[in-house]
Amino acid sequence: MASEAPAKRQKSSKDVPYRLIYWPGLPGRGEHIRLALEEAGAEYVDTAHLEDGINDVLAYNSGEQPRDAVNIPLFAPPILQHGDLVISQTPNILLYLGPRLGLVTDSESDPDGLYRINSLVLTALDGLSNEPHDCHHPVATGLYYEDQKEESKRKAGDYVKNRLPKFLGYFERVLGSKASGDGAWLYGGKLTYADLVLFQCLDGLKFMFPKAMAKLEREGKHEKVFTLHKAIAERPRIKSYLESSRRQKYSNGIYRYYEELDFEG
Repeated sequence: MASEAPAKRQKSSKDVPYRLIYWPGLPGRGEHIRLALEEAGAEYVDTAHLEDGINDVLAYNSGEQPRDAVNIPLFAPPILQHGDLVISQTPNILLYLGPRLGLVTDSESDPDGLYRINSLVLTALDGLSNEPHDCHHPVATGLYYEDQKEESKRKAGDYVKNRLPKFLGYFERVLGSKASGDGAWLYGGKLTYADLVLFQCLDGLKFMFPKAMAKLEREGKHEKVFTLHKAIAERPRIKSYLESSRRQKYSNGIYRYYEELDFEG
């Protein structure tokens, strides 16, 4: 559960709270990390909920942090600090957290499982996070949405018609495969952080493209995918988190709602 009190940095990561450094005011890419920490019941500090938390983000963005000779300069949040380790990039952070939070398959019986889980995560982030972002910023991230509205309409229309069903179809195949364990989860017959990533992507898409997502759910071709979304939302710790003030509302992040982009597909 997230704490709003800053954690002291220590040399050993054992029993040290995780510290998530991310922009305040939007779920963004940091939400995938929050969901993993929340599902595991891990102790962590989320700078998005600290009064001066934005200063942590700005310190790393400007190059003022980290100041040691081991951790590399970081390009952008999300950033995870754990003991003396400081790393960035959502899938990289999840690759670190997954085994520590028990959100992967057993490493002894399935030593390569982590890499299969990571493959699922990268695919979800590519097609169900990065591509949706490009729907409202198809020309340049430095331009306002209003400066590329016509291009956005064209991009979003193609995405909901072609790309979105393609990626949902892929994850439906995964959920129906033997490797999933013939169950509700993507891999190995147990909940992994890949399931949490897919949940967040689906949740954001429901906000961004409600007409297209409702149509796809009604058609019934991706029943396992939508069932996974519902199952994650009902998990006790996730449900508690989603109903709390720690869950930030969608706004000007990856998943944005524009009426003119709300195509049915």
